[in-house]
Formats: sequence, C-alpha cells, structure tokens
Amino acid sequence: MDTFTGLNPRETLERVSASLGCSPTSAEVAAYLDKHDHLRHLRQQFLVPKIADLPPSDLSLVDGTQECIYLVGNSLGLQPKMARKYLEEELEKWAKTGVHGHTEGSRPWAWAENNIEGLMADVVGAKTEEVALMNGLTVNLHLLMLSFYKPTAARHKILLEDNAFPSDHYAVESQIRLRGFEPEQSMLLLSPRPGEETLRTEDILEVMEKEGDSIAVVLFSGVQYYTGQLFNMAAITEAGHKKGCYVGFDCAHAAGNAELKLHDWGVDFACWCSYKYMNSGAGGLAAAFIHEKHKDTIKPALTGWWGHDLNTRFQMKNAMELQPGVSGFRLSNQPILLVCPLHASLEVFKMTSMQALRRKSLLLTGYLEYLIQHIYQEDPSHPRRSVVRIITPSDPQQRGCQLSLAFSVPIRKVFQELEKRGVACDMREPSVLRIAPVPLYNSFSDVHRFIETLGSSLAASSQ
Repeated sequence: MDTFTGLNPRETLERVSASLGCSPTSAEVAAYLDKHDHLRHLRQQFLVPKIADLPPSDLSLVDGTQECIYLVGNSLGLQPKMARKYLEEELEKWAKTGVHGHTEGSRPWAWAENNIEGLMADVVGAKTEEVALMNGLTVNLHLLMLSFYKPTAARHKILLEDNAFPSDHYAVESQIRLRGFEPEQSMLLLSPRPGEETLRTEDILEVMEKEGDSIAVVLFSGVQYYTGQLFNMAAITEAGHKKGCYVGFDCAHAAGNAELKLHDWGVDFACWCSYKYMNSGAGGLAAAFIHEKHKDTIKPALTGWWGHDLNTRFQMKNAMELQPGVSGFRLSNQPILLVCPLHASLEVFKMTSMQALRRKSLLLTGYLEYLIQHIYQEDPSHPRRSVVRIITPSDPQQRGCQLSLAFSVPIRKVFQELEKRGVACDMREPSVLRIAPVPLYNSFSDVHRFIETLGSSLAASSQ
C-alpha cells in the first residue's frame, strides 16, 4: 500500500481501477488491495466461521463451505486461533499440578494478567502501570466513578452523551443518587443539533465552557456505539481540565479500533471491555486506566486483597499496603480462563502496531463508504431504488472502522436476508445496520462481497 501513501481512499481506488482498466466497484480492485495488504497475514491468526455453521444461513442461497462475511467485530471479535491452546494449557496445568498452578508455569494464575498488561497498554497508548486488567466494564466504571466523582453543591454535574450506551447511563444515574443528588439536576445530557446524527466537537466544547464550573466529571465514549463517531478525546480532555473537571472515557468501541493516546492526552481515567475489537470472547476480562499523575492522590473507595502489594499480599497481616494508581483498585484474583483468550489476542496486536492497523482501517472503511455512496446514494432517476445513508461522520478522523447505515426501507427483512446469505452484522431498529470491517482480520474482498450480498438482500426483501 506504500504506493498510495498520501492519497485519500477515493483517490486510491480510482488510481487502482485505472491501472487495472476496470471500474472502481469491480471485484478486481478488492483483489488487488488484498494482494498488496501488508497486514493480510494477520487474518490467519483467527478462526473465521463458515457460512454453513451460522444458524440463520440458507444453504439454498449460498455456498456453505465459504467463510462468512464477518463485519460485526464491533459487537464480538473473532476467536484467536491460539485461544484454545492457551486455555487447554491452563486446564492441563490445573489437572496435573492443582494449587501449584498459582505460581508455576508460563502463566502463573496469581499474576497472569499482570504479564499482559504491557501489551494492552501499547494498544491504548498508556504506560503499563496505568492499566489494570480486571472485572467487567461497568464494574470498573463504578469503581472509577466512586473515586473521581466527588460532587459538591456547586460542582455536581456529569456531562455525557444523551444517547450514551445504556450501561454507562445507568451507572451515572446510580452514582449520582448514591451521593444524594438527583439525575434530573446532575446529569447534563448533550444531544446533536436538530436534523443531525452526531455531535459537533465545537458544541461539546461550548457546553463545557459554559457549564464547566458546575461539572464534576466529563464522561464520554471514545467511539459512539450507535453512530460510530470517534470523539476528539484530546480536545475534550483539554477543555475539561481548563474548567477543573475530571475527564474519563468509555473506550469499549475505541480500544483496538482507533489509535489512542490516553497517557499523552492526559485523560484522567478510562475503562473498556475486551471482547469487541480486542477479541477476548464474550464477557472477556475488562480493563481500567488511571493516569500516572493521580497515582498518589486518587485512592480506591473500595478495596480488596488484590490491591495489596504483591510482595507482601500473601503474608495475610490485614494491614493494607495499597499499590499506587490503578493497581490499587484491584479487588480479587482474575479468572485465568479469561486471561488466556485475551493473551492470545494481544499477541496478534503485538505482531503489528495501532498505527499500521489504523492506516489499513482508513482505506478499508473508506472503500466501504465509496461503494455505498456509488451504488446506493439517492438518484432521482430511480425513485424506487433503496437508498442507504451513512450516519457516521464522513471525516475519517471522526470515525473508527464502523459505518452505521440508515436505510430508506424497514431494516429487519433486509437484515434477515443478509443473514441467510452468510453476512454477520448488527441491526438497530428501525433502520440502521452497523457494519465494521476490522483491519486485523477483514479483507477488502469481505467488503466487496458484502456490497454484492446487500444488493441481493435488498431485492429479496422487497418482494
């Protein structure tokens, strides 16, 4: 892909198609891009389901021996091939050595997660000591909010998106009530302008400037789960700090997707799950981040023995020697069977860099955008043709790999027809499909196959 450095996706596709003597929408373009993809070997590190194995597939319509078109890494990433091996190693260790597995082997259970926190830190742009692997996302959010949300009569508000992920919304409501305040007064919800789907950065910053003196915590997602909008985390963090607010992010849809720099941006705290773009399996081990500047000042409100210094933890003296920073927020030992698949995934990330993945992602998602706009944009000469509108920002710097597609027809029947034909994607009624070509394992041919399958699915759904 080095030949096309500096070109935007449209320019790249048109230059490739011209050199091949074909249309930019031709499958030849996808094949060429796959052949010249420096990261294409990473797909071999994952298990891609066969169409025949997907429950909704209709084998009268499609070849079941083909790999499915998996575009739902925003919901659940693919299984790393090494996950099974690592799980079997630990089950075998348990069977053969019993309790000795806590301190023996390549993955001692008592500190197994500590051994891969550096790999996770690299993915999110943090220092190893700023990251802890523990719990689930919402549990970690509660633990962080207990320490960072310290409301007063004058400064008690939490700023978040009006359409935040429900679990974040519920967590914020409960944290506010826990402190004796009411969400109606203390939740400051920010909505897009009328007629728009996404938030403008200038509107976010304007609210923070106007209301900042009453805001205790700014809590945003890194990437908005519904629209796919990538927020300007650096600008939001800087603006929040200028007004004396703590700034935190739910990075569930950003970790492993966007190029994050949590440490350099000065983000106060963050948390994320690991089963989406981080491929650790459903309910996988989550993560928390606290910037090193808080390591000696922000303490956990709730403590457990895993927050105690490892060197003296097992002396059982009941005198807490709290680890600094986020490490002190650990409560209990982590399940080794959740550490294993995450370890397998992080080793794949180590084979490349977030910078390289992001470069591919810009072209891969740009390719999807180009095909959608070329084939399904509104055309007055074909008034009955289905129209697909992209609600994700068109600016590549304001999105990750996901595009959220809004349809001019009810989406459920289209979604069902896609599933029959071996497409794994995500539906949000009444009219949105979330499509996420993941650079770690998706190909340009996956995108082209999706576009072709979408055409046949739209045709079938209209009959």
